[in-house]
Amino acid sequence: MLCGSSPGRNPAYATAARSLAAALVRRKIGVVYGGARVGLMGVLAEAAVAAGGEVIGVITPDLAAQVGQAGIHLEQVATMHQRKQRFAALADAYIALPGGFGTLDELFEAVTWNQLGIHDKPTGLLNAAGYFDRLLAFLDHTEREGFVKAKHLASVLVASDADDLIEKLAEHRAVRVGKWS
Repeated sequence: MLCGSSPGRNPAYATAARSLAAALVRRKIGVVYGGARVGLMGVLAEAAVAAGGEVIGVITPDLAAQVGQAGIHLEQVATMHQRKQRFAALADAYIALPGGFGTLDELFEAVTWNQLGIHDKPTGLLNAAGYFDRLLAFLDHTEREGFVKAKHLASVLVASDADDLIEKLAEHRAVRVGKWS
């Protein structure tokens, strides 16, 4: 899960995190996330643990002061690069909830790795309260301007409902289109 270490201003973001946690646990899908107890990360992990789900947190020493979520399996790695590598090793898909620079960095890295064929894991945006609407409009602009292929853009799956997004991720089949062809 890619999500904010802040809760954001709209309570709908925390509601979406809880809904996603519940939907994942119902399907017996574990949560891999940033390991913190704060922000949407904390909301998501707490809800998943409360519902009886498996939760793995991956954190670096500089962020370790923000851990403390009971009921999670916590892995500490030395660097943010190792953290991303560990996410990639543990996760079968990526889901982004609202968040800031860190969330967007991890989202775009996951999409780029998919585009380059480094992995073929689906990537989804849980568009809570329209949070990603402007980003999606910008991504459409990148395709119109010839910087992103339509098939690569289509690999970013979007839904405003957690169950719908999980279904899209489950049904997604990677399409290999060369980056430069």
